Amino acid sequence: MTEEPDKTVDCIGLYCPMPLLRAREEIDTLEEGQVLELIADDPAAEEDIQRFAKRTGNEILKMEKDGDNLKFLIKKKG
Repeated sequence: MTEEPDKTVDCIGLYCPMPLLRAREEIDTLEEGQVLELIADDPAAEEDIQRFAKRTGNEILKMEKDGDNLKFLIKKKG
């Protein structure tokens, strides 16, 4: 099952800590249960976004790599 994102944030070309800051900023604008898609090409984003989701109690539904690009689907929880 693939969730359709409610919002997409393109962080290609942005480096740490910008993808993390953008994820935090955008997830705050969503309602519980909505999905944020974040696309980044910063290698640090893989660990940063996973740590962010765990710390904030949000759920990573999917993470995929396509070459240098990472795509995350993050579901906002409570």
